[in-house]
Amino acid sequence: MRLFLLIFVLLSLSISCFGQGKIDGFYKGKKKGVVVLGGGFEDSKKYLAGEKKLDLERSTYYASIFTAYGITDNLDVHLSTPYISSNNQSNLQDLSAFLKYRFLRFNSNFGTFEISTAAGFSTPLSDYAIGGLNDIGQQATILETRVLLHFTSKSFWFATLQSGFSLKFEEVPNSVPVTLKVGRATSAWYYDVYYDYQHSFGGINYRGTPAPQNFREFGVDFHKAGGTLYKPFSSDLGAYVSISYTFAGRNTFLGAAYGLGVSYQINSD
Repeated sequence: MRLFLLIFVLLSLSISCFGQGKIDGFYKGKKKGVVVLGGGFEDSKKYLAGEKKLDLERSTYYASIFTAYGITDNLDVHLSTPYISSNNQSNLQDLSAFLKYRFLRFNSNFGTFEISTAAGFSTPLSDYAIGGLNDIGQQATILETRVLLHFTSKSFWFATLQSGFSLKFEEVPNSVPVTLKVGRATSAWYYDVYYDYQHSFGGINYRGTPAPQNFREFGVDFHKAGGTLYKPFSSDLGAYVSISYTFAGRNTFLGAAYGLGVSYQINSD
């Protein structure tokens, strides 16, 4: 099975409101990689001020370029850069970079089990504004760690569980992310469903105290569910569509998000 089928990785767009974990459980292979051009739309109808639901709407669009490359068979590098437009605010958001290393892999009668670790960072690429509900980020530099447990069955079903710690600077509360993804990858199609969660430690709430508020100090939690469908058209080219829905949390918009994009396989052999 060609690993390029798994390069959907649109999740890696580094945008918390669109992503489904910043990395996946698959590896590209030595000197192989992918470039993904994606875009999407988030249609938010409600906002949670703390945990109180408000009738505040927001329309957000994004475009992104994502690249992943296999330095070795067990070491990948991921880079992504998004551009976000939220009503009257538009700019580049945050550059994200990750190294992912697979240190354990073993086969059984059921399939293949793998354990990986990853570390990376994200940092603002522009001086985008903060101080309103149309903000495209919190202007924070973040150090990220992840542990990934990945299983692939002999019939190409897979499951990936990942979590870690996000150490944030510039007054932004630290957080713990958790993502569970289940799907299937064959030579003709890739599809998955996932659940994405973030818990922030402390922080203040929108329209809480103190006032005036520092939007960098907001603690942002969310519960999100979604799915991805990817279709390869050749050994080099493919396309995906995705949908997700944020249904609960704290200091976050609620609603659906839609994405699509194209991918191109890189082979340096």
